[in-house]
Amino acid sequence: MDRLYRVEMAGAARYVIERSDCWYELEGDIYAGYEAGLQLDAEEVSAARVLPPVIPSKIVAVGLNYRAHAEETGMAIPQHPMVFMKAPTAIQNPGDPIVIPRYLRSDKVDYEGELGVVIGRPCKNVEPSEALSYVLGYTCVNDVSARDWQKEKGEGQFCRGKTFDTFCPAGPCLTTADEIPDPSKLTLRTYLNQDKVQESGTDDLIFDVPTLISFLSGSTTLLPGTLILTGTPSGVGEARDPKRFLVPGDEVTVEIDGVGILTNPVVEEVFGDEEPKQEEAES
Repeated sequence: MDRLYRVEMAGAARYVIERSDCWYELEGDIYAGYEAGLQLDAEEVSAARVLPPVIPSKIVAVGLNYRAHAEETGMAIPQHPMVFMKAPTAIQNPGDPIVIPRYLRSDKVDYEGELGVVIGRPCKNVEPSEALSYVLGYTCVNDVSARDWQKEKGEGQFCRGKTFDTFCPAGPCLTTADEIPDPSKLTLRTYLNQDKVQESGTDDLIFDVPTLISFLSGSTTLLPGTLILTGTPSGVGEARDPKRFLVPGDEVTVEIDGVGILTNPVVEEVFGDEEPKQEEAES
């Protein structure tokens, strides 16, 4: 199994390959072709800072794409994918904090564990039967959402509530597409402070990965590095009783079998010399 990690070593970002419990330099380009180079020292790699597996050319997200999630929200099954965008500046490193906004205040920040799909070559007007051949790999993503700015303050648009800085943690690695022959046979789990709050098979997707790629590429070019967020299953904080939004001190983990485990702590945005606010996370 090839897992591609983008890491910071000696002050520079570089790709390394994890293969059969060994680490190698990546020679070449992840989009144009690569191979494993020199074997690296495992301790040196483990000490490196892990970065998001790609710098996305754009982030395209799909809402309301699990049947059980549609049911918990009381919304009808959509006839077409519900598409919105997240700014590339929302991307966040594995292990680095999700920052709750305070300058433009939100008190309803929610988690959304999702399967991320990275496009590997230019893609336009692709049929579902050919769509998976355009996938470079898969990663774990948290589509963090400020529900107040997504809904009552959003004036009918999701963008403001979805695109704050740090609202798209991704990683820790990119599992290459050849290792995931059928992305509809994965299991996704989200943990909040070790409590499992989401669990679903990707077979509950309303629009599966090939259908999404075909739809999103319709009359529209998806460039290499496009990151597609495929939707979140049931169990989001807003739908719980009582509702459970993120607070400083929380920790969110998104785990997808065969893909990876992504963990991020939660802090509050601070200004100037203010001390970060830390609350005791709920267990």
